[in-house]
Amino acid sequence: MRLDEYAAHDACGLAELVRRGEVESRELERAAREAIAAVEPAVNALVEIFPERADRALAEGPFRGVPFLRKDLLAQEEGALNECGSRLARGLRAAVTSELVRRQDAAGLATLGRTSTPELGFSVTTEPLASGPTRNPWSLERGAGGSSGGAAAAVAAGMVPMAHANDGGGSIRIPAACCGLVGLKPSRGRVSLGPGHGGVLFGLGAEHAVTRTVRDCAALLDATHGPGEGDPFVLPPPSRPYAAEVGAPVERLRIGFTGAAWSGAAVAPEVADAVVAVAHLCESLGHVVEEASPEVDAELFRTANMRLWTGSIAYAVDKIAGAMGRGPGPDTLEAATLACYEHGRRLSAADIYAADDAINFVSRRAARFFAEFDVLLTPTIASVAPPVGALSGAKPGWTAESWTDAIFAHAPFTALFNATGQPAVSLPLAVDPKGLPIGLQFVARFAREDVLFRLAASLEQAAPWSSRRPSVWAGAAAQARASGRQRGSVPT
Repeated sequence: MRLDEYAAHDACGLAELVRRGEVESRELERAAREAIAAVEPAVNALVEIFPERADRALAEGPFRGVPFLRKDLLAQEEGALNECGSRLARGLRAAVTSELVRRQDAAGLATLGRTSTPELGFSVTTEPLASGPTRNPWSLERGAGGSSGGAAAAVAAGMVPMAHANDGGGSIRIPAACCGLVGLKPSRGRVSLGPGHGGVLFGLGAEHAVTRTVRDCAALLDATHGPGEGDPFVLPPPSRPYAAEVGAPVERLRIGFTGAAWSGAAVAPEVADAVVAVAHLCESLGHVVEEASPEVDAELFRTANMRLWTGSIAYAVDKIAGAMGRGPGPDTLEAATLACYEHGRRLSAADIYAADDAINFVSRRAARFFAEFDVLLTPTIASVAPPVGALSGAKPGWTAESWTDAIFAHAPFTALFNATGQPAVSLPLAVDPKGLPIGLQFVARFAREDVLFRLAASLEQAAPWSSRRPSVWAGAAAQARASGRQRGSVPT
């Protein structure tokens, strides 16, 4: 298999080639490793590459040896490194295998390595001191988003067709928007967090992936959804496979849209314009579209999130420090993380309960919107991907308040739906004048991933993005090297 062929296929397409006997899983792994070698030096998306794994992939699984990558946070394999993007956790090894990883293995995925994440996943860009900044394949001067930035950069650059990601405030959807990918945060409880976790971030956290196509997103959720033993959140299964929703007729939906952040955060004009254009596209597809927005007490919500986020950071830092025998300080934690750790340590139990009450209040008020509307359309983030360094957590002077404000200024639209637990997906339906991706977020009622898959697939067909290629792409890199060899030159 030629590398440009490999990099152009999605996961379902590669699996079908294996099923038909046109390629073997070993060929896919060789192609993936060649793709990694071609583009990883430029984007810096990986923190570890595993030894050969094709023999471990289950040939009978739906993905039949398709290459995959795992984020260096939460999902883990017993005995393997799980360093959370932090110098504090360097050398930390997992005590148990996550239910999600077992299901990924059973689905036939060949996991080839770990992708980078910001320190403890607490950023909207992936620039940890532990491994250096991950760069956006569309423009190497820009970040790949966070906290699943390594996953998004790897998929966009053609290393693998999809990669594990998770989301506690937008960490699947934000990098998907930055890197021109599909990023679904499933409903709370749709994908198990066990056995190591119950409700990550007090129920805000969710697991899934970033993909290039809607069908990959659906097929992977089919393979991984469902409760694990002892899970605190259990949802009824879908009435049919999610893959069956891709290409299925879409009911006439009532869609509310807004390009304005309920916090008042500034939204780039090209992003707001993209929302309007996509709203018109939805209308042309037969949906009832109206400018409307949930009612949100933005300041109450911001304060509650700051308390829950920093409280979780304090707990995680102390747990890791105890396990590794290292103390939290400027030599082991970045400035923003250290400030948030210290803030979280000062919180009382009453502060956390008050934050939980505030999240409940905001969530129930926002839910009223979905009594009237089937879907909400917003920007995913307020701008295109920012330059590397613009949101670095290593800069001195951060406080818990200023760091929270910076996160909400960049991503004012995503965290609300971690609080409500609703499914939300970012789709790469627009680009700015320079060709940089603009992500649009669609949110459905709780547990209605089926609605999102039907709508997303229809939008993918109406405004396809598969032909777009970033400036750093494994297929192009291979073609350039081949061309250089033909001319007798030495590739650099």
